[in-house]
Amino acid sequence: MRRWWMLALGVNAHASVAMGLFGLPLVMPEILRHFNVLLPVGGLITNAPAFGILGALVAWGVLADRYGERLILGLGVGLAGALFAATAFVEQTWAVIVLLALAGAAGSAAMVGGGRIVLRWFRPPERGVAMGLRQVSFTLGMAAAAFALPPMARDHGLPGVLLLCSGVSLLAAVLAALFMADPPPTASGQDDERAASPYRQPALWRVHATSALHVVPQVVVSTYGVDCLVTTYGWDDVAAGRLFGVAAIGGAAIRIAAGRWSDRTGLRMRPLLLLTLWNLAVLALLVAGAYTASALGVAMLVLASVMTVAGNGLAYLAAGELAGPGWGAKTSVPSGESSQRNV
Repeated sequence: MRRWWMLALGVNAHASVAMGLFGLPLVMPEILRHFNVLLPVGGLITNAPAFGILGALVAWGVLADRYGERLILGLGVGLAGALFAATAFVEQTWAVIVLLALAGAAGSAAMVGGGRIVLRWFRPPERGVAMGLRQVSFTLGMAAAAFALPPMARDHGLPGVLLLCSGVSLLAAVLAALFMADPPPTASGQDDERAASPYRQPALWRVHATSALHVVPQVVVSTYGVDCLVTTYGWDDVAAGRLFGVAAIGGAAIRIAAGRWSDRTGLRMRPLLLLTLWNLAVLALLVAGAYTASALGVAMLVLASVMTVAGNGLAYLAAGELAGPGWGAKTSVPSGESSQRNV
């Protein structure tokens, strides 16, 4: 039972910081109004955290392997919360981008630490579901952001949005720092002996490339989806955000289902291949619907926001299991057994 509490702390930390790192596109219309900028600049602002995430993930992985999840979750998520608060009082566009990038660098600790919990506390037959639940943290954060941030933006503007993200992140950091613990030595079924670099395996490079490509449609849909509903279809800002909130709940369910599917089959990448093919079909229909400004575009936009997040947990878990003991956090998930059978 204790392992589920540890997973819950990781999920809470990631979901909380995700509101600020990934939820800002949900208030894109307010961002454009607040800074009086065009959509490309708004996209740069809302995706600024991604630049920090890219630069800091490996560093947080090194710290996680050395010092554990408690330190990096408390420190990283707490620092992200402080940076969100600082951003609320800045008006220069360039300064906002810099501060949000720094918040992304700090908050990415939750992406590493939360995933590392799965392979340290859970055995292989449980990891697909556990990783699915861990990956639900992103969609839960997005769902909370979708229901909370647009009304906050309407009533209190962008500063109110950023201060809300700050408070939620700081609370999650305190909980992780107080209650996160290390697993028993035998919890993961293996020790932490350092093996040779897992990057000698072509399979690991393939997993990383697949995971990176899966992020592209996620970013496009999440960044411009709300603005598309507002500008192309005439939706209200809050209603558009709520629609994406419902879609995020669907994304959470499908991530858990994908994890369960992989546990039952003992495979990670083959289910991901089938999900990829489904995504191709959905995105093709989304392009057709958006081009014609028809109801098909709205339906496919919602479906795309669900389907494009379905396979993340499978890719992260496959990378961790291929990495071997002692290398998991530096491959974005915790250490796990190296097994080609699971790919």
